[in-house]
Amino acid sequence: MSVTILAIESSCDDTSVAVIRDGYVLSNLIANQDIHMSYGGVVPELASRAHQANIVPVTHQAIKNAGIKVEEINAVAFTRGPGLLGSLLVGTSFAKGFALALDIPLIEVNHLQAHVMAHFILDKDKENRIPSFPFLCLLVSGGHTRIIVMKSHLEMEVIGNTIDDAAGEAFDKCGKVMGFPYPAGPLIDKLAKEGNKNAYTFARPSVKGLDFSFSGLKTSFLYFLRDRIKEDPDFIEKHKADLCASLQHVIVSILIGKLTKASLQTGISEIGIAGGVSANSGLRNGMKDEAEKRNWNLFIPEFKYTTDNAAMIGITGYYKYLRGEFSGQDVTPLARL
Repeated sequence: MSVTILAIESSCDDTSVAVIRDGYVLSNLIANQDIHMSYGGVVPELASRAHQANIVPVTHQAIKNAGIKVEEINAVAFTRGPGLLGSLLVGTSFAKGFALALDIPLIEVNHLQAHVMAHFILDKDKENRIPSFPFLCLLVSGGHTRIIVMKSHLEMEVIGNTIDDAAGEAFDKCGKVMGFPYPAGPLIDKLAKEGNKNAYTFARPSVKGLDFSFSGLKTSFLYFLRDRIKEDPDFIEKHKADLCASLQHVIVSILIGKLTKASLQTGISEIGIAGGVSANSGLRNGMKDEAEKRNWNLFIPEFKYTTDNAAMIGITGYYKYLRGEFSGQDVTPLARL
C-alpha cells in the first residue's frame, strides 16, 4: 500500500508545500517573500502574515500538481522548529486543522534533521543516489553550522557545532558591510567567480575539536574594510570581486577542513553537505576536489533541495510514518528545537 504525505514548511520566510509518495516527490512548491530584501533581513511579523496569505493557495496547487485527491493523503508532516515562532505557528496550525479535518495522523519534523534528510529524496525518472549508513553530513545554513553523523534515517548525532555565528550569517553580514542586498550569499558567490581568492587574508578562528566559530572572521573583515576605506573611499567598489573571492575562500576552507577532520576521526567516507549554503559553488567545488583526493563517496543535493523546502519535510515525515512516530493535536511549535 502506498504512503502519501502532505508536507508543510514555514520555518522562516518561504511557504512551501510538497506531496511525497513512497519517498518520491510528486510536487514541491515554494512561495517566496521578496518584501524582506528592502529591510536587509527577514522581518518576523511580515513573514508570518505572508504565510497566512500563501499557505492555502500553495497547498491547493501542490495537491493539484501532484495529481492526487485529498482523500489519498495518509498523513500531514510539518516543521515544528527551529525557526521564527510566528511563521511556525501558521504552518503548525494549518497542518493540525488539515489533519483533523481528514482524521489522519500528524507528524512533527525537526527542520535541521530535514535538511540532512534531503539526501534521501527520490525523483521519478532520475537516477537517484542515496547514502549508506553511517553517513557524515555538514549542515551549513544561515542559522546553523553543524557536523552530523547519521546512523539511520532518524538517528543522528551532532559531533560539531558553531559556538557563535553560522557560516551563512557570516556571508550575509559581511555582504551587508559591503552594501550588498539581503541575502548576500548568492551575490558573493557570483562575484567570487570573477575574483582572486588569495588577494586578501582574513582571520581564521582557532577552535579546538570539530566546532566552528565565525564571529572573529566577521570582525576581521569589518576592520579590514574600515582601514582600507580610510585610505580609499571607493575601495569596496574597486575590489569587490577579490573581496568576495577571498571571503568565500576562507569560509569554505574552514568548513571543509573541519569536515575532513571529522571524516578522519570517525573513519566515515560517506560524506554529504546540506542546508542553504550548500548551494554555494565554492563549497560544492571544494567538496568535489576533497572527495576525489580522499576517495569519499560524496553526496550533494540538487539546488532545489538545499534551501528551505517542503520536500525535505515530507521525506522525513515519510520515514517517521513508517515507524509510527505521530504527534497529537496538542503539539505546539518551538522556535528552538
